Amino acid sequence: MGKLPAPIQQFIDSTNAADSTKFADAFAEDAVLDDWGSKYRGKVAIRSWDSTDNIGVQSKFELVDFFEEQANVFNVTLSVSGNGHNGTGPMRFIVDDGLIRKLEILPD
Repeated sequence: MGKLPAPIQQFIDSTNAADSTKFADAFAEDAVLDDWGSKYRGKVAIRSWDSTDNIGVQSKFELVDFFEEQANVFNVTLSVSGNGHNGTGPMRFIVDDGLIRKLEILPD
């Protein structure tokens, strides 16, 4: 397995460290987070999702695998634990200019 792009690694590390500021800093201002069809547009909405569905429920991520689907599009499988969703599942990240432009949390 190669090296994850920096903003995806920041997404994982900041979640595990419960650092909401660094978590939000991994995203572009106009980023979109799609959590099984529920869409959060922009950093304010993504921060809200983080407080209710991610760091706010003490989520922890462990990288299982990843591959580059096409240029700047990465499929990442994470094992998630905490007081919210638990399990292993895929996420699709679009990275641009060193930031996450789009994150789709996909059904297993």
